[in-house]
Amino acid sequence: MDAAKLVTPVAVSHILAHPSAGSDGAVTDLVVQVLDLKSVGTGSRFSFTATDGKDKIKAMLPTNFGSEVRSGNLKNLGLIRIIDYTCNVVKGKDDKVLVVIKCELVCQALDAEINGEAKKEEPPIVLKPKDEWMGVTSPLAMKPKQEVKSASQIVNEQRGNTAPVKPLSMTKRVHPLITLNPYQGNWVIKVRVTSKGNLRTYRNARGEGCVFNVELTDEDGTQIQATMFNDAAKKFYPIFELGKVYYVSKGSLRIANKQFKTVQNDYEMSLNENAIVEEAEGETCIPQVQYNLVKIDQLGSYVGGRELVDIIGVVQSVSPTLSVRRKIDNETIPKRDIVVADDSGKTVSISLWNDLTTTTGQELLDMADSSPVVAIKSLKVSDFQGVSLSTVGKSTLAINPDLHEAQNLKSWYDSEGKDTSLAPIGAEMGAARAGGFKSTYSDRVFLSHITSDPAMGQEKPVFFSLYATISHIKPDQNMWYRACKTCNKKVTETFGSGYWCEGCQKNDSECSLRYIMVIKVSDPTGEAWVSVFNEHAEKIIGCSADELDRIRKEEGDDSYVLKLKEATWVPHLFRVSVTQHEYNNEKRQRITVRSEAPVEHAAESKYLLEQIAKLTAC
Repeated sequence: MDAAKLVTPVAVSHILAHPSAGSDGAVTDLVVQVLDLKSVGTGSRFSFTATDGKDKIKAMLPTNFGSEVRSGNLKNLGLIRIIDYTCNVVKGKDDKVLVVIKCELVCQALDAEINGEAKKEEPPIVLKPKDEWMGVTSPLAMKPKQEVKSASQIVNEQRGNTAPVKPLSMTKRVHPLITLNPYQGNWVIKVRVTSKGNLRTYRNARGEGCVFNVELTDEDGTQIQATMFNDAAKKFYPIFELGKVYYVSKGSLRIANKQFKTVQNDYEMSLNENAIVEEAEGETCIPQVQYNLVKIDQLGSYVGGRELVDIIGVVQSVSPTLSVRRKIDNETIPKRDIVVADDSGKTVSISLWNDLTTTTGQELLDMADSSPVVAIKSLKVSDFQGVSLSTVGKSTLAINPDLHEAQNLKSWYDSEGKDTSLAPIGAEMGAARAGGFKSTYSDRVFLSHITSDPAMGQEKPVFFSLYATISHIKPDQNMWYRACKTCNKKVTETFGSGYWCEGCQKNDSECSLRYIMVIKVSDPTGEAWVSVFNEHAEKIIGCSADELDRIRKEEGDDSYVLKLKEATWVPHLFRVSVTQHEYNNEKRQRITVRSEAPVEHAAESKYLLEQIAKLTAC
C-alpha cells in the first residue's frame, strides 16, 4: 500500500476548526506528514511543519517523542498519527501553532513531499465582446480557478462564524505544563506552589525594583519556575501560598537560563501584573513537594557547585537563635543552627536563616528531645567547617513529613542509629583542606585522568586530589582584581571618589588586591592549567597580592618575575574541582584549586608504601 495514501486529506483544516482533540466532532485518526523538522531550545524539543497535502501548519512535537527523532526512527518527510493535541494562536499574530501532546510513528520517511507539485488548473478563457455578440460559447471558459486557502484565511473565516469565547479563567480548560512553549497565546494551567522565594529588592543601572519567584508543579509532576518583577511581584507575593493549588493564565514563556534555573524544564515563566491567578480550592490530585534526596555522606561532591540539594535527617541538636550582621547592608538577621543525621552514619550542620529561624526553628527547639525527622528542600552546600548546609530564600522545611523515606529513617534511628557513633561529614572534609592524611590521599589521581576526559564535570563538579609540581606562572597575566575591603567583592574605580562596591552600595577611598590567577602544574603523566584564588595563591606565592604589586612597582619587573620563579618547581598536594564552562560558544574544562597543602614527606612515603603493597598483593 502507498504510504502517502495514509495521510488524512483534511487534517490541517480539521485541526484549525477544532483547537483540541476533545472538541466536538473531533476526528481520532489524524495522519500528517512532517516537514522542516528541526530542534528548538536546548535540543529536547523539535518543531516541524504539518501538512496533509493541501494545507500546512507550524507544529511542535511532544518532549518525550524527541527520542524518536534522535534515534532516526522519525525523519523529515515522515508520517505521524496525532492522538492528542492543542492548537493555540501565536501571540501577536493571526497564525496558529499546533502543539502535539501525544502521537505515534506511522512511517519513517517518504521519498518526497506529498502533492509537492500540485496539478495546475487550466486557465479560464476570457470571451472578447465580439465573441459574446456572436453567441459563441466555450466549455472551457466557464470554469473558475479553484482558490487554495491558507491556514490564516481559514482561521479568519472561522472567527467570523463562531460565538464569542468565554474567558480562560472561566472555562478552566487546563493545559499540561509539558505542552507549553513560547509560541502559544492563551493558556490555563493548574499547578501547586511547591517552593516560594522571598520578596527581594535589587538595584541596577535602570533603577531599583523588587522580584520574587515560585516553583510550580502540575498533576504530571512537571515543574516550571515563574518569576515576577516590581508591580507583579507586589501583587502576587501575598496571593501565592506554599502548598496551595492555583489556576494561572496570561503569562509568557522564554528559554530557561541554564545558569539560574532550579527545575528541570527547558522554559521559564514570567508573570506581569495582567496575569490571572485564581486559587483552586479542594484540589488534591497535584503532588506535594517533591524531593531529590542526597545522603549526607555524598554531600562532599556538591561543595563548590551551584546545585542546591534536598536532604532528610533526624535532628540531633538545635541551637538558640543568634543575631548576625549582614556585610552587604549591615542589617541584623536571625540565624539558628541544627545538626541532623541519616543512615549513612554521618551528621551535618545546617544554618536556618530569617523566617525559618523564628518559626519552624523554634518549633524544632521545643521538640528536639523527641528526635524529629526533617525534610529540607533547596539547601546550599558550602565548605565552611569542611561541609555545611544553609537555607536560601526558596528553602522549605517539613517536620515529620509523610514520606516513606522519613518512616524508614525513623525506624533506623530508633533501632540502631541512636546508639551508633555518628561522625560529622564536615570533620572529614575539613581534614582534606588542612592537608590531613586520610582525605587528601583517598581519591588521588594523575593529571591524565582529568585531561583525557574533556567532558568530565559536565553535569556537576567532580573532585580529586593531586600530587603535582608548579611548572610555570605567567608573569604577564592579570593576577588580581580590585576588591572591597569589607566584602571582598570586585569594585569599580570612580573619578575623584575612590572605589564603588556594588555589594556594600558605598564608595571607599581604598581597596585591596585579591589573587585570581592561573598556573601550570605537572606530574609524570602530563600538565594542565589550573585556576587559583586568593587564599591558596598567597600560600603558593608566599605573599599577598598587595605585597606582590608593591614589589613590581617599587623594585621593578626583575624582582617581580624572580618572586614568581621562586614559587615554581615546588611540589604541592592539591584538592581540585573539575567543571565545564562556556567560552565563545565552546565548552571547555576548568580545573580549580579548592585547597592546597605542602607535601608531608612522612605521609607521602606511607601512601606510596601502601600503593606498592596493593600492587604486590595482586
